[in-house]
Amino acid sequence: MKTRIVGTGNYLPDNVLTNDDLSKMVDTSDEWIRTRTGICQRRIAKEDTTYSMGAGAAKEALKQAEIAGEEIDLIIVATSSAEYAFPNTASLIQSEIGAKHALCFDVSVACTGFIVAMSIADSMMCTGNYRKALVIGSEVLSSQLDWSDRSVCVLFGDGAGAVVMENSESDGCGLIDQEIHSDGNKGMVLTCGKNTADRITADGTLRTNQTIQMNGQEVFKFAVKKVPESIQTLLDRNHLSAEDVDYYILHQANKRIIESVAKRLHVSIEKFPMNLDRYGNTSAASIPILLHELSREHILKPGNLVILSGFGGGLSWGSLLIRL
Repeated sequence: MKTRIVGTGNYLPDNVLTNDDLSKMVDTSDEWIRTRTGICQRRIAKEDTTYSMGAGAAKEALKQAEIAGEEIDLIIVATSSAEYAFPNTASLIQSEIGAKHALCFDVSVACTGFIVAMSIADSMMCTGNYRKALVIGSEVLSSQLDWSDRSVCVLFGDGAGAVVMENSESDGCGLIDQEIHSDGNKGMVLTCGKNTADRITADGTLRTNQTIQMNGQEVFKFAVKKVPESIQTLLDRNHLSAEDVDYYILHQANKRIIESVAKRLHVSIEKFPMNLDRYGNTSAASIPILLHELSREHILKPGNLVILSGFGGGLSWGSLLIRL
């Protein structure tokens, strides 16, 4: 038995923050941001929350799949920016969409979160105990930014994406294979403290709100090495060439990272769709946001062979091989 994607959806806040807007807030420029990242603008949540955006993406995915909320058995939300430690974001979304029969939980694996969440859903569904699942990536990263730190604040945006997964008896379609890893020895090159109020720690010191901190060079080197390695492992294990894959849908962090991965795999950049110019890095939401855009625009077609690949904090990275 395999699990396959039968619906996609996304939700983006209305508020657009351009590079020119940022140049009025911090010492940067449109040219500086575009040439280093490929980002031109991003969406910033005002009234939206991680769970309201996740619910919006979920409703669209359910509509596309022609499935009612009460048919969902499992909801997994990948997020690093939840408003609450508990109730979890998945449970709040459950309430919004009427998925009264679903088991709900969140996973926190930063930008690799959606890949991990899909892998968990697949494993649970293959037991036969869960038939239909919602896997959601939703982030309000703007709440975790130091807007005076130009090396980080220019990178991130807010949004949500979702997929509906369903058990399938078809031998040809579905999630075929996966390759997911972590390296905690390098975890501190990309960090963010808990988004909670100031508090006294066990040793009596005051801990204040923390924001995203990143060693950009180390993250870049990690991504351009590990992402093509995980993809190549999937290809080799399944007796495929890089050209056999129709599209590589990567986490939308940086245009130069994606171009480097394409170059290392000796694959045309045309097989690596991007939307980071419009949304920036939306962490766990970036892959499902892009998936839905490609589906809505009829770029992805039934039977396409795709690889989804994420990378980020942990450090973590992973790839999924899927026949649509």
